[in-house]
Amino acid sequence: MPAVLRPALPADVRSVRSLVEPYAQRRILLAKELVGYYEAVQEFLVAEVDGVVVGCGALHVMWDDLAEIRTLAVHPEHLGTGVGHRLVSALVERAREFGLQRVFCLTFEVDFFQRQGFVAIDGTPVAPDVYAELLRSHDDGVAEFLDLARVKPNTLGNTRMLLTL
Repeated sequence: MPAVLRPALPADVRSVRSLVEPYAQRRILLAKELVGYYEAVQEFLVAEVDGVVVGCGALHVMWDDLAEIRTLAVHPEHLGTGVGHRLVSALVERAREFGLQRVFCLTFEVDFFQRQGFVAIDGTPVAPDVYAELLRSHDDGVAEFLDLARVKPNTLGNTRMLLTL
């Protein structure tokens, strides 16, 4: 049975955290406190098979024209089944619905995101005044986007990628 995609509910948060934990332990994804998932639940989509959450991903709006796909995780038993691709496609569609023009990701899975139309970039793709505003954010994902020193251990080896809509 193919996965069903839907907006995440507060009842899904513990399943999302369980999906992310193995990736966070390997420093592939950024670890979050449980409360952080609850605070961001409205950003998430989940993929469900037979009532079990097998994938997740979030779209975090960063600016009036820019969002980040983050916390994309698929259960190992469902890797290669198209769940990740469908989640990215749905999150990109959500970005279009929001009227955004660019979607960013920071990833080790360069080939996967290239197949979705993302291209590798250098630096932070925002104007200096926007960069200054984003510095005010307390979100660790925004700090990763800005390539701040305090998150460098979490971003070593990651590739910065961008999709223009």
